This record gives sequence, structure tokens and C-alpha cells, in this order.
Amino acid sequence: MPDPQPETAPERRRGGEVDQVGGTRSAPAARTSRLPAPAQGFGVTFSTMFKKVTTEQYPEEPKVTKPRYHGRHVLNRHPDGLEKCVGCELCAWACPADAIYVEGGTNTDEARFSPGERYGAVYQINYLRCIFCGLCIEACPTRSLTMSNDFELADDDRASLIYTKEQLMAPLLPGMEQPPHPMRLGDDERDYYLRAGS
Repeated sequence: MPDPQPETAPERRRGGEVDQVGGTRSAPAARTSRLPAPAQGFGVTFSTMFKKVTTEQYPEEPKVTKPRYHGRHVLNRHPDGLEKCVGCELCAWACPADAIYVEGGTNTDEARFSPGERYGAVYQINYLRCIFCGLCIEACPTRSLTMSNDFELADDDRASLIYTKEQLMAPLLPGMEQPPHPMRLGDDERDYYLRAGS
């Protein structure tokens, strides 16, 4: 013998009725226009046909992005030119698209690239995978990795969309020296990361 139907079983819906929270049903929404539905649809089309069209003259006039736009990544430097990246690989771990590859190297007294014990010997970002979410920026403990406003990354060669460390490094500004070189701003990495105005 089949089980009896529970008392709370929902009733069958008829066409156009929607179950509401609490089990009540409402009737289909009443039409407010006397025009047939196709005429209403074409009305939307015709109303937009005569509005002014916004045309951007890109690339002759470059598009101006918002100040907080997430574009191409930049690996920053200290004021003396040493790299801020210490090769910790936290950005690669934080990346949900697995777009970042980092290999850390060890600094020596003869070849110093960053103030700490390590530096990013290999740094690559695959822009075929990157979703520009900014999680790598939040994960970076030294504020080495930031995002610029550069959005022109299109290319017809897949290999050229894997950016290397040389392409990502910030340019040398006046007063900076190309690494490797000894530390100029202090005796150890604490002087670099805890100094005033950093």
C-alpha cells in the first residue's frame, strides 16, 4: 500500500502561477500596456536608435583608466635599486589561477639583489591565465608586487604573454643602482623594511 501523501505537500501549480514564501500563490502580473508584446519590444529598439552614440577613438586616443585599475604587474625596488622581492613565493600560493611562478635564490656578499637572505631569481606571470584579481598583491609581505594601469597586453603569440622578471621589474629611477650591489640604506634588512617613510 503506498504511503499517504503528507499534509504539507504543495499543490499543483497551474500555468503562470508562482509559489510564494509561505505557500501562497499569486496570479500572473497584469499587463500595463495596451500595445502587443512585439510592439513593446520594438519600442525599446526604436527608442535607442536615435540616442547619441559614444565612440572612442582607441588606439589614437588612449583610454584613461581609473586610478585603482588592476593592470599589468610591477616588481618594485628600494630607493637604492635593490629588489623588494625576497622570493617567498606567497604570491604564487595565493594566485587562484596558478599564473605566477617564482624560484627563490640566495643572496651572497658578492652578489646581492635584495636586502634579505633570498631574492626572486626567477619570476614569471602567465597573462594567459591571470584573472587580475589582486590576491597576489595582498599576499606580498614586502609590497614588492603591485599592479599598474597598463591594460594593453594583447598579443598574437602565446609565448610573449608569459612575462619574465626583466619585463616586470620597475625601471631604475635617478639615484638607483642596478643590482647586484651592497646594501646602501642600512646594515641589514630591518633597516630597509622598518625605516621611516618606507
